[in-house]
Amino acid sequence: MAAAIETKSLTKTYKLRNGKVNVVDKLDLYVEEGEIFGFLGPNGAGKTTTIKMLLGIIYPTSGEAKVLGKEAGDINTHRIISYLPEKPYYYEYMTGMEILKFYGSLFGINDPAKFQSLLERVNLAGDAGKPISAYSKGMQQRIGLAQSLLNDPRLLFLDEPTGGLDPIAHIEIRDLILQFREEGKTVFISSHALSDVERICDRVAIINKGVIARQGKLDELLRGGRIEVIADQVPADFPAKLKDLKVTSSYNNARLILDIDEEEDVNGVLDSLRSAKAHIVSVIPRRKKLEDLFLETVKNVSEKRTTTMSGAAQ
Repeated sequence: MAAAIETKSLTKTYKLRNGKVNVVDKLDLYVEEGEIFGFLGPNGAGKTTTIKMLLGIIYPTSGEAKVLGKEAGDINTHRIISYLPEKPYYYEYMTGMEILKFYGSLFGINDPAKFQSLLERVNLAGDAGKPISAYSKGMQQRIGLAQSLLNDPRLLFLDEPTGGLDPIAHIEIRDLILQFREEGKTVFISSHALSDVERICDRVAIINKGVIARQGKLDELLRGGRIEVIADQVPADFPAKLKDLKVTSSYNNARLILDIDEEEDVNGVLDSLRSAKAHIVSVIPRRKKLEDLFLETVKNVSEKRTTTMSGAAQ
């Protein structure tokens, strides 16, 4: 599959009073066309700086970045990409329809039917005549998505698209993003809403302190989870037989609840329970959560950085 975004050793260095800092450090990023890609990291990790380089708003210090096969910032590429920032700014006296007409004019688009269709798509047709000052945050996010679709982009950059929304607006925006993928668009999402990313993204990259710490297909990154086994009528001496396994157990009134590492011989445990005349109530696989992977990754990067700095000081 072709690359929608590809970077090689992309670096952005800023000069400080007492030296330099690499806000983005030798970034190698690969995003396939037609996928929803999650770009994750704590505050100050380098996410926004990376997006600005991909959009050509700022220039890298070194390395290279290609967007839809062209160098980042290519003027022709700008015609087929869109960017919705976390806090878009609009002229508040303008109505929803006027916003679309205004931004449409920047692309040479003057198509009232298209504007109406986009308003209907984001569920704002009934509010098209209201000024932006009367829009809730969810409505402002939806008009932003409508604006971002004016040029029928192949690639959308969305920065915190569901941040601060109520549950209903949250679901509406998430469903719209899934529709973009069905239409063959590539969506690049920077977000702290990890549950959303886990639900809709095909692949993710986790950046911390300017460095990519993890990158890959979400299903593969979340492997290595655990399996919950619940059984009744379990003999009292049975839990002691599991002492050599990576398992936590809870035993009460002949009911045994096991939390078993996926890498262990789960079938062997089940066979042993059956041999002990126990009744197996349930076997439930529980893969890793993205939140757990994120925290583990960020912690590991921070610890490595601290260790490296300590070694250098010595």
